[in-house]
Amino acid sequence: MTQSVRPEHSGVRERNRAWPATLLAAACVLATATGCSSGKADDQKETPSPSASAKQTPSKPADPNETAKNEAVATYTSYWQAMERLYADSSGKDTDLKDYAAGAALKNAEADAKSMHGKGRIITGQVAVGSPTVTSADVNRKIPNATISSCLDISHWQVIDSATKKPAALPSTRLTKYVIVSTVERWPEGWRVIRDEPQGQKC
Repeated sequence: MTQSVRPEHSGVRERNRAWPATLLAAACVLATATGCSSGKADDQKETPSPSASAKQTPSKPADPNETAKNEAVATYTSYWQAMERLYADSSGKDTDLKDYAAGAALKNAEADAKSMHGKGRIITGQVAVGSPTVTSADVNRKIPNATISSCLDISHWQVIDSATKKPAALPSTRLTKYVIVSTVERWPEGWRVIRDEPQGQKC
């Protein structure tokens, strides 16, 4: 990203718990027996009830592909949250982007943020990642990977002049909501976004 938010750079981006109440009701049924000629009551023998425990059906093992997709999307979402912190911190210290990005994605984001901060600007606000979808995944590779497509909305990101604290002027024709395709790989340390590719397409 250059001094303004542009879609071409690698990345421009907390329950009420209700516990259900159950009420158990116990009913006692009294049985009476007619007296015999001997005057003795017949003994009432209870029939043992079958065991209340039922055999549980073994749960199916988790699908490796689905697990990988969920992990990749979770990392991708955290990646954009870390991007928000990176661009908002002019010192460049308050960031954990390395926990979610590597390769070209990390290098480009850090370079863009450094360039913007050097010009006395920061970006505040939030990035909305709409409908992140795994379009392909390969967990059998030496380095498992996944491709994620999403609609990136940066319209609530504001470029601010660090000195005046006022919004900077930006081109009115810039794309603020566009399709972006990202590649995520599973490294020994965990999933990492390694590449972002804005498609230049509105969404």
